Amino acid sequence: MARELVAHNRLVYDQLHRSIYRTAAALVAWFAISAWVLFDRGGEIELPLAMVSVLFVVAVALPWLLSLAWRKFHSRHQDAQEPSFHDWRSGDFAVWGAKLRGLHAAIDMLLPFAAVAFGLTAIGLVFAIESALT
Repeated sequence: MARELVAHNRLVYDQLHRSIYRTAAALVAWFAISAWVLFDRGGEIELPLAMVSVLFVVAVALPWLLSLAWRKFHSRHQDAQEPSFHDWRSGDFAVWGAKLRGLHAAIDMLLPFAAVAFGLTAIGLVFAIESALT
């Protein structure tokens, strides 16, 4: 494994790739769907699940709408092509005063979403199996 002390000819990006946002939205949808499917037992749980679902819809929809507005504004002033995901992940990502590898930035952003979505699914499956056995 070769390590360079100074990275040469590596592009630095200041925005996450579009695929990262799509994956994050898919993980949030996974969380909401697994909450409804695995924990909806009728009665008093429907209202809290509805409120959590609305919160997640707003949390995903608002940044998406803002990105659409920014893309429309940005496309008027600069006709830059978005890089492929392969190019983005092999480049660097600017974070405050430092740089991260693009792949590490993607992992850092998506890991909490994945942990929550998969963790809730695992807890829900255990809950469903336990309630089926009793």
